[in-house]
Amino acid sequence: MLKVEDLKKMAKDPIVFAMANPAPEISPEVAAPYVRVMATGRSDYPNQLNNVLCFPGIFRGALDSGTSQITEEMKLEVAKAIASVVSDDELNENYIIPDIFNKEVVKRVSAVVAETALRTGMVKERRNKLESLTV
Repeated sequence: MLKVEDLKKMAKDPIVFAMANPAPEISPEVAAPYVRVMATGRSDYPNQLNNVLCFPGIFRGALDSGTSQITEEMKLEVAKAIASVVSDDELNENYIIPDIFNKEVVKRVSAVVAETALRTGMVKERRNKLESLTV
């Protein structure tokens, strides 16, 4: 558990990602006076960080492009795509990441996975493997 004394020692305007579920390392109510941004894995608080934001977009992009691998580069591009859904006008302490039901997330995630697969040659690699199996 994260203690209030630790938060007091942090730099000005700390950001805390308390991801343990169902009980975060520190509750948002306790942390609120000491942090600028608080995120948890829970849906009943703002800034829910949940891996469901990546799915089904990653799978859709992989299927669309025909790649059989999800690379580290794709994962980084997915993170940027998810972040890009929140516009500068919308960005605030209680909205740093889009809601899991935001339909734009799947569109952007699937697009960057497919684009990255094409740009990095992952699609060609898979086609070559398939061709060698059928010859």
